[in-house]
Amino acid sequence: MLDLATRAHDHNFRIDPIVRSLLDTDFYKLLMAQTIFRRHRDVAVTFGIHNRTTRIRIADEIDAGELREQLDHARTLRLSRGESTWLRGNAFYGKRRMFSAEFLDWLEGFQLPDYELAARDGQYELTFHGPWIETTMWEVPALAILNELRSRAVLRDLGKLDLQVVYARAMTRVWEKIERLHRLADLSIADFGTRRRHGFLWQDWCVQAMAEGLGSRFLGTSNCLIALRREVEAVGTNAHELPMVYAALADDDAALAQAPYDVLADWQQDYESNLLVALPDTYGTTGFLAGAPDWLTDWTGIRIDSKDPIEGGEEAIRFWRSRGADPREKLAIFSDGLDVDAIETIHAHFHGRVRIGYGWGTLLTNDFRGFVPDGRLDPVSIVCKVIETDGRPTVKISDNPSKAQGPAAEVERYKRVFGVGEQMVQPVVV
Repeated sequence: MLDLATRAHDHNFRIDPIVRSLLDTDFYKLLMAQTIFRRHRDVAVTFGIHNRTTRIRIADEIDAGELREQLDHARTLRLSRGESTWLRGNAFYGKRRMFSAEFLDWLEGFQLPDYELAARDGQYELTFHGPWIETTMWEVPALAILNELRSRAVLRDLGKLDLQVVYARAMTRVWEKIERLHRLADLSIADFGTRRRHGFLWQDWCVQAMAEGLGSRFLGTSNCLIALRREVEAVGTNAHELPMVYAALADDDAALAQAPYDVLADWQQDYESNLLVALPDTYGTTGFLAGAPDWLTDWTGIRIDSKDPIEGGEEAIRFWRSRGADPREKLAIFSDGLDVDAIETIHAHFHGRVRIGYGWGTLLTNDFRGFVPDGRLDPVSIVCKVIETDGRPTVKISDNPSKAQGPAAEVERYKRVFGVGEQMVQPVVV
């Protein structure tokens, strides 16, 4: 393993660009991109970043010139021959040729499109306009660049010994968490930490630690480049982006109400087996499950994201039982702001009642909380979401109104169409 302190001390652009490959992205991005490529590649979409941790003025912490330099470098990247061979020849979820030749031909010639960058009131306005198939590919690298630039800005002020102490403490913290996870029976857990990681090299170290400490209980990583280099599984399914765009394209309320199920119908045609995991919370889990088509009962599982995990898991179990399915044969994946305490609580509550999986994100790959004064290395909740589709605003309601997005009038319309009532605000940790 690398001497991370020395590497951080000696950081330079030549050996350590923040994004070093088009595969330095999450697997779900490629899966969604293939569906977009097949069905909606020319839809005009705008993505934009949003810092939910408003007390952090990221434009004051990150130099605009350095940000442009990293964004511009990411635009020079192309898929290498070895990376293309891995995508064409590897078996993902047990299936070879997961990606069509047509899609991979397109990906081999792809480069990230241009961007627009401005600063306002201490926050960056970073947006990406263009065909959906192109702009969608910016989400993960843009977030990785912003988060690692924050980390580098802090580390630059530390001496080499200070850096060694910081990384030693961070390694100890990760390993202590892994030791606690090792005690959980029938654990299945994956790294979901690309978007808000401390840095690429640190995420790579965390994946190696998980693989060594948990063995077969570690399912793999969402990061395609690390999966390739470390010979672990690439994992992931889909995200809120798909229903948000499908909903924005709807021409009336009836089509809007149907849009989340149209997403799943298309996904079911494109994929199978363990990739059939529904994400129901974009416009409220309760209403989504109440109106779900019968064929959704045959899907592998449900991802519990923005709802309280215990409440969300119980709701999924009630849904499966109401449709005549045995919850013990279904998969519930928990992924929202997890850390070890939450994983232990969830596991104690649901073990034996349902198959459980965990997507462990920011608090695996960016838990440097308390290691430097004033919390300057603490993670922040920055997201990159689709904000407009063919000139129409996109909306996300979520089970947690703290994560809602969209113009107020449209949010109210969506709440009416999807039958969303009063919601409980929950803090957004990461």
